[in-house]
Amino acid sequence: MLRDHFHLPRNADGEPLIYLCGNSLGLQPKAAQQQLTEDLQSWQQRGVEGWWEGPDGGWLGYHRRLQDGLAAIVGAQPDEVVATNALTVNLHLLMVSFFRPAGRRCKVIMESGAFPSDQHAVRAQLHFHGLDPDEHLIEVSPREGESTIATADIVAAIEEAGDTLALVLWTGVQYYTGQYFALGEIAAAGRAVGARVGFDLAHAVGNVPLQLHNWGCDFAVWCNYKYLNGGPGAPGGLFVHARHAEDEQLPRFAGWWGHRESDRFAMKPDFRPEHGAAGWQVSTVPVLGLGPLLAGLPLFERAGGVEVLRAQSIVLTSALYEQVSQLPDVRILTSADPAQRGAQLSVYIPGERPDLERQLSRAGLVCDYRQDNLDGSGGGVLRLAPAPLYNTADEVAAVATLLERVL
Repeated sequence: MLRDHFHLPRNADGEPLIYLCGNSLGLQPKAAQQQLTEDLQSWQQRGVEGWWEGPDGGWLGYHRRLQDGLAAIVGAQPDEVVATNALTVNLHLLMVSFFRPAGRRCKVIMESGAFPSDQHAVRAQLHFHGLDPDEHLIEVSPREGESTIATADIVAAIEEAGDTLALVLWTGVQYYTGQYFALGEIAAAGRAVGARVGFDLAHAVGNVPLQLHNWGCDFAVWCNYKYLNGGPGAPGGLFVHARHAEDEQLPRFAGWWGHRESDRFAMKPDFRPEHGAAGWQVSTVPVLGLGPLLAGLPLFERAGGVEVLRAQSIVLTSALYEQVSQLPDVRILTSADPAQRGAQLSVYIPGERPDLERQLSRAGLVCDYRQDNLDGSGGGVLRLAPAPLYNTADEVAAVATLLERVL
């Protein structure tokens, strides 16, 4: 654990709060300020020449400084990943390339209750192609009385769709329930029926082990501000499998930063994509937006990698599960099986509690609460996400007592 490398939110007395909201916004690495200062000083001292002069050869190759760290976290080759744009922008850009409905093969399959931005993007893409979401969008739901989706049901839905399926778009970790999906099995099922496969890893990256290259998915997208601690609104990341690295005929919405660097500044109208995932960049690399991510990524290597952090995460969530499950009148939506959850427990609390999040914060716990009304009582779901980079067993041990007092 590298807790001392992060700034911890504190109360009015200067005592650190228990911060279990890394699933929404990770904490600030202390090195972020130094990295931003370095980039600001380069801008101050060099102006435009900062693009090709200064630390690590200037800003022109800034995105390449992030590739090794991101590749290690998502289980990819360095040229299969790039930090660029925002998550939903990347999702649209990659669906332009990999959702190519034709003939019978024109349907998309995804989870019901996926993050709204994914639902918006998929429905917009279907409309863009003149397709009706009511007819061409397949959504897989949990079985009656359950809150998570069985892998067998996902695979069965993919197999049933068969040659009508153009794209499998699935979530790595479900934002609401915390379910960690069997992505390797989902990718294999999708490819077996001839569909393209893409993943939204917003709540999975930096949280659970990933093997994107070996799983063989076509693409993936994620945000860098949750478990990767890249700062509010940090640019996102994307993965494109190596088998597509040299395919210049693959349709895409091009932009000049995706043009190959060797002749980008020749300013020619013809687009020749950069090798690999970098060819899906659109606009100029956002240097100041990526600085905190560049500062934070080395902490994963120092911690021993995602596998080591995952082991600690299981310890934390298992202890939290045991303690919270003892509280009266609550129901944990997240699986009791550590292999089927990430660093998150979603706890359903009945009754109208519009001020619960604020009450918990005043009591010393930062987390998030969303009204849901699952049982008609007006209740909601509390998401508790201990991040192994900075949360401790002692903090987890204090959560149940604090919850019981506030509730």
